[in-house]
Amino acid sequence: MANYNKILLVGNLTRDPQLSYLPSQTPVVEFGLAVNRRWRAQDGQQREEVCFVDCRAYGKSAETINTYLRKGRQILVEGRLQFDQWQAQDGTKRSKHRVFVESFQFLDSQRGAAAPAPGEEGNYAPPPRRAAPAPAPRAAPPAPPAAPAAPQPQAPQPQAPQPAPAPANDEPPPAYDEEQAGGGEDIPF
Repeated sequence: MANYNKILLVGNLTRDPQLSYLPSQTPVVEFGLAVNRRWRAQDGQQREEVCFVDCRAYGKSAETINTYLRKGRQILVEGRLQFDQWQAQDGTKRSKHRVFVESFQFLDSQRGAAAPAPGEEGNYAPPPRRAAPAPAPRAAPPAPPAAPAAPQPQAPQPQAPQPAPAPANDEPPPAYDEEQAGGGEDIPF
């Protein structure tokens, strides 16, 4: 028989993440998550309940969560559920379920916000992703040597009509007349 242990939660942190290190220097972060459920009861009243879940993350994920999340921030967590049992100092047996975070996503962060100082509240965003460096442009292959061009015969170019010389009696020159200049034909461009 196949087994499957996967959990998805979206909620708000109930406290600031607490970062610690294992003896192997692996970072570990623990945080609480509050997941709200709202529904309308049969009597028409709006109801709400809250489920509190303890979460734990390791490695780079632990450092990222500790750096950018604070109490009240919203996060999507994907992980596996584990049942923990221990004996309290007073000798009683205790147990609880805990989510071991395998992946997560910030849900309410704003791009461009700075990382918080410890104990400070505000809007936080993960560091921007670095773009891959652009590949170096390839050098063009050398061009083959050009053969000398044969001289082309040039056709005589028509000369534009010259304006009439201005009369010597200080009168203004005559106005331009299309019919005199070439019959009013359109010149294509």
